[in-house]
Amino acid sequence: MPNPPRLRAAALTATALLLSSVLAGCGDDSQDEDLSAQELSWEDCPAPSPAEGGGDAPSPLADGDKWQCATMKTPLDWAEPKGDTIKLALIRARASGDESERIGSLVFNFGGPGGSGVTTLPAFGEDYAKLRTRYDLVSFDPRGVGRSAPVECQNDLQLDAFFQQDATPDDAAERSTLLDNTKEFNEDCEANSEKVLPHVRTTDAARDMDLMRQVLGDAKLHYFGISYGTELGGVYAHLFPKRVGRAVFDAVVDPTQNAEQGSLGQARGFQRALDNYAEDCTSQVEDCPVGDTAQDVKDRIATLLKDLDRKPILGLPPRELTQSAATNGIAQALYSQDFWEYLTEGLEQAYDGNGQILMALSDSMNGRNQDGEYSNITAANIAINCADDKPRYTADHVERKLPEFRAASALFGDFLAWGMISCTDWAVPGAADHPDVSAPGSAPILVVGNTGDPATPYEGARKMVDALGEGVGVELTYRGQGHGAYDSKNRCVQDAVNGYLLDGRIPAAKTVCS
Repeated sequence: MPNPPRLRAAALTATALLLSSVLAGCGDDSQDEDLSAQELSWEDCPAPSPAEGGGDAPSPLADGDKWQCATMKTPLDWAEPKGDTIKLALIRARASGDESERIGSLVFNFGGPGGSGVTTLPAFGEDYAKLRTRYDLVSFDPRGVGRSAPVECQNDLQLDAFFQQDATPDDAAERSTLLDNTKEFNEDCEANSEKVLPHVRTTDAARDMDLMRQVLGDAKLHYFGISYGTELGGVYAHLFPKRVGRAVFDAVVDPTQNAEQGSLGQARGFQRALDNYAEDCTSQVEDCPVGDTAQDVKDRIATLLKDLDRKPILGLPPRELTQSAATNGIAQALYSQDFWEYLTEGLEQAYDGNGQILMALSDSMNGRNQDGEYSNITAANIAINCADDKPRYTADHVERKLPEFRAASALFGDFLAWGMISCTDWAVPGAADHPDVSAPGSAPILVVGNTGDPATPYEGARKMVDALGEGVGVELTYRGQGHGAYDSKNRCVQDAVNGYLLDGRIPAAKTVCS
């Protein structure tokens, strides 16, 4: 994917589908009401808006209960809480157990940044059925995302061209084109979303969550954060340590890294995942169809990408599979071991001149549905990262760093290094070099790291534990593959997480599951 500050996955169900509403904006009304006293009007959920990815309204849960949706007013600018408001889209499934056993609401953020919680929670709702016995399951579209005052940048046709461009320039002309396209994209974001861009920082979203806690009627925020959701949870814990209830961070962002360090860490993480994929494929009883040895698998992929740089192949008509789209598709497949088979099929196809599967994987990463419509996940992802991250990188800086990125990953290094220019000339200054998640006085937070995680490398879990402070972070290691641990359905991980969230049992520090 061209120009993301960091790679991130769309909802995995979107990938599976590819392979087999009016938007709520900013309100101009000033208000004197106490927003913490507002009452939510829960109703049957509508079909997702285009910015949320489109599709059908969520199906009922296995027990027949329906998902319910509502909107919550929150200040546009938390520095002026009595000023203009925006509406945040919320979704919930009521607790299925005895009311006397109900703990409260369990709020989910699935990451991105830029992912719609309103569409993602129903897609994975049954995975959390045990947690639902004692919690209302709640998620939301954070500000700037989906139906919550969405950031808008370019239209579908413009985005098709944006994602087809060469994101790893080899000469001065290609570099100039990439810089010009990035500047145009950023200017379009400012032109179309000027009012909301200064107010989509993670600190703003954390304050929204504290208002949500109050509106939902909970004394403490019980929270399940995944991927970027761990950063959001850490920022919440820093701002409101005494209001943290039972919280779990899974697929943990390293809070000590700046944007460059985060991108370099992802280069290592995706390379590690590719190494694991290649070893797995060539260790099967039957011959691996995309290489004789692990190194042969990686060499053939590198050759494919070089060939695509010179001459794209048929993708999903009328689009062709470019080097950028293929790299993006490979990265998407590495988010989950369940998708390794699609990667193998996609590579087999591509070697025969057909790029449809790799392009479908790339489309899923970029939030493009089968009708050619894009969600706003890319616009929101860039807007939130650029509002958060203070550093602004030049093309000259990227070129000086290319050897280090290539050493981290021959396949993904250039791609992630050039992604650092996304925030150059962004309309809003970045807030800090990295988030502050120190949370003295917070309740314990269970921090789960996966040794094979490509997008949030395992080392980030230990850094998060240290940054949260003594007596707060409790580290749990999962020796597995893919982005995240709980959704791997590993019994040890799920027992530990469920035991804490449902019964308050804190696992021993540095517990290891495999």
